Amino acid sequence: MTNFIEIMSVQNARVKDWAQLLERRGREKQGKYIIEGYHLIEEALKAGAGVEVILFLLEKGYPTALASLAGEAVEWVGVSAAVLAKCSDAQTPQGVVAIVARPQLGVDELLASEYDLAVVLDGVQDPGNLGTIIRSADAVGAKAVVLGRGTVDLYNPKTIRSTMGSMYHLPIVEADLVELLPRARERGVRLVTTSLQAQGSCYDTDLRQPTWLIFGNEAKGVSAEVAALSDVQVIIPMQGKAESLNVAMAATVLLFEAARQRRV
Repeated sequence: MTNFIEIMSVQNARVKDWAQLLERRGREKQGKYIIEGYHLIEEALKAGAGVEVILFLLEKGYPTALASLAGEAVEWVGVSAAVLAKCSDAQTPQGVVAIVARPQLGVDELLASEYDLAVVLDGVQDPGNLGTIIRSADAVGAKAVVLGRGTVDLYNPKTIRSTMGSMYHLPIVEADLVELLPRARERGVRLVTTSLQAQGSCYDTDLRQPTWLIFGNEAKGVSAEVAALSDVQVIIPMQGKAESLNVAMAATVLLFEAARQRRV
């Protein structure tokens, strides 16, 4: 059994630091974030995601299944139910929480790699939408997700839960899109946005070449600044009476269409 320490008081200084990670300011200040539950922690450990500390509920016992995946650098801390609750965003804590270092992947590293198909988000606000888009990107084998300014924090606990572990399967980068997108085009990337005013159907648009699919805010769509940088605007044809699709659904449709064209 791996050695571990015990922390039982919510007044402990380390517990107070960990609790701050539930807020964006605390995450940015410490360069860390919290994940909760066996599945997410397992995915993080398998991906080598920088898990630093694992807190487990003493009354439930030592999580041996996770220990078999963790390296020697991971610190184990047995805690009381009160401590775990203080470090949890869930209504019903799952008995195990991990503290993870935020990755440092930047724009230069993104552009230096071959990202044939990527998703770019311009001001997507809902954690559930972001999580679903990341899962869809993972499902089709997209190579990256780019979060523009104004997009909800990836490390928001609600976002993390909604990714269902897919956030550990592909690079996710925060960037200034006005600065990044022209540089991507210079490297041969085609920039595609959706628009209800577009004339061309996504099914008639060639998505086989290196393509970044850009999606905007739930209410306002892609910003004028970012739309002006795109190479082509497309619309998703709809036979029914709905005016538009939810941004996560629209992203899923285009991602799977791009994947279909690549298979053909």
